[in-house]
Amino acid sequence: MPCCATASRRIQPKAQLAFRLNGELKTVLREPQRLLIDLLRDELGLTGTKEGCGIGVCGSCSVLIDGRVMSACLVLVATLNGRSVETIEGLTRGKASRLEEAFVSCGGFQCGICTPGQIVAAAALLDENPQPAPSDVRAWMTGNLCRCTGYGQIVDAILRAAEET
Repeated sequence: MPCCATASRRIQPKAQLAFRLNGELKTVLREPQRLLIDLLRDELGLTGTKEGCGIGVCGSCSVLIDGRVMSACLVLVATLNGRSVETIEGLTRGKASRLEEAFVSCGGFQCGICTPGQIVAAAALLDENPQPAPSDVRAWMTGNLCRCTGYGQIVDAILRAAEET
């Protein structure tokens, strides 16, 4: 009978997955239980998505999957087949977006760890509600924590970006 250490070292089977990442078709052969955050950062070099808490409560790893905000630290790659994933890199496409510019001009960040997740979540909000009220922004952004700014500047930045549409 194998001991626990032997059982934990079993080779996990890999699965071929095809999905869109920032508009580009990707096909990968990975362990289905691998986390999206690890695939993005460690294997695909997309380091804009940050891991903060690792348990899906801080929002630093927010990505869009089929247009919905999801925590990349909780998403198994097995669930990606046929889906569309958009990261902060895909939202900005190499140029400053109106949200990024608003975050800079309003001082909506300090250390920057949460900023990519904040911007991804804010983009989803503005897609759903292009002219949100301040209370709409506060309610939507409750899943994205920030230890530095006190949130006022983040709300201001999102409202400024909404005005510029």
